[in-house]
Amino acid sequence: MAENESKGLKILVAVDEGEESMYALSWCLTNIVNRNSKDTLVLLYAKPPLAAYSGFDGTGYSLASNITLTMESYRNVLAEGVMEKAKRLCGQHGDIKVETVVENGDARDVICAAAEKLGVDMLVMGSHGYGMIKRWVACKFR
Repeated sequence: MAENESKGLKILVAVDEGEESMYALSWCLTNIVNRNSKDTLVLLYAKPPLAAYSGFDGTGYSLASNITLTMESYRNVLAEGVMEKAKRLCGQHGDIKVETVVENGDARDVICAAAEKLGVDMLVMGSHGYGMIKRWVACKFR
C-alpha cells in the first residue's frame, strides 16, 4: 500500500458522449484524485465497431466506399470531441496527469482489456442512468 501512495494511483475512467460518463469523471476528480497528486488518470474511449453491411443492398447496388470513410471520419471526430471535453474537465481540477486512450471495439471488451493491460488500480465509469434494479434486470435478461 505504501508503494501505491508514493507513486500515486493509476485510475482508468471510461468516457463516452453521455452525461453519465462525464458525471463519473467529475465525481472521480472531486472524490478520488487529490489536487497536484501523483495520481494518473487514464481516459478511455471505446469507438463502437462499424455495423457490418454486405457489399450489396436489396436492389443489388454496391455501397460506395466513401460512405464507410465518412462513417469512420465521424467516429474519429466524435472520439476527439469526447476526449477534449474530458481533458477540459480534468484541467478545471488542478494539475492532474492525464493520459488518453482510444480503442476500437465493444465498450465492455475494450474496458476490461484496457484495465488488465494497463494494470490500473481503479476503474471508474458511469451507469448510463440505470438504477440498481434496472441494471440487474438488463443484465439478467440479456
